[in-house]
Amino acid sequence: MTEQQRAEEGPGPEPGETGRPEVTEETVEALVRSQLAKALGGKRGMVEAAVPTLTFTVSYIIASDLRLSIVLGVVAAVLLGVLRLVQRSSVQYVVTSLFGIGIAAVFAMRSGNAADAFLPGIIYNAVYAVVLGLSVLVRWPAIGLMIGPFIGHREDFTSWRENPAVVSLASKLTWLLVLPCVIRVAVQYPLWAAATYGEADTFAALGLSKVAMGWPLQVAAFAAMVWVLARGRTPLAERPADRD
Repeated sequence: MTEQQRAEEGPGPEPGETGRPEVTEETVEALVRSQLAKALGGKRGMVEAAVPTLTFTVSYIIASDLRLSIVLGVVAAVLLGVLRLVQRSSVQYVVTSLFGIGIAAVFAMRSGNAADAFLPGIIYNAVYAVVLGLSVLVRWPAIGLMIGPFIGHREDFTSWRENPAVVSLASKLTWLLVLPCVIRVAVQYPLWAAATYGEADTFAALGLSKVAMGWPLQVAAFAAMVWVLARGRTPLAERPADRD
């Protein structure tokens, strides 16, 4: 199309006049996507979360020494942390992993049952699923609480609840966070019970399921959330300061 033809046709429609508006920094979807990207931590964060658990599981399968396996798992997390410090990057995900394996060690050492190292994770996921599910049922979805300070009035972070579209979007996204937790409990609890009560030797399957259902399952949930966000165009409420 030539410049003359463009001039004759006049200016095109403004964004939002035809169809749905583009997702920009002024939409709820774009804001939530940016928050999820920060929470994910990238491929390296996923590896750092999996390595200590994988080290613990494999070493116990090989040596059947609970204390040694715990030590090796902790050492793996510490080495990852030292590498982060040397590179002057964030140790957030390493610290989280180290904290997790520390709690697992307490459970396993107290009972002497290696499978109990996975019990804290099962309990955590069960509680997490219940809390998130209740937050949706009472119309205070957890995702809404996360983005609340960035939406609506600065002096009232609960103002996002005045927009039914935002509450509906936050509820859908929160359910997508609940789903991985429910799947983990549904798969891992029977494996833990079988190993604990001597019904079957499911320790290896339990350890591998924890790794496979860790970040990979979380990434799948985040991918589903991104898909939901890509389909929506919920504008951010105008703030008082923006109208000045």
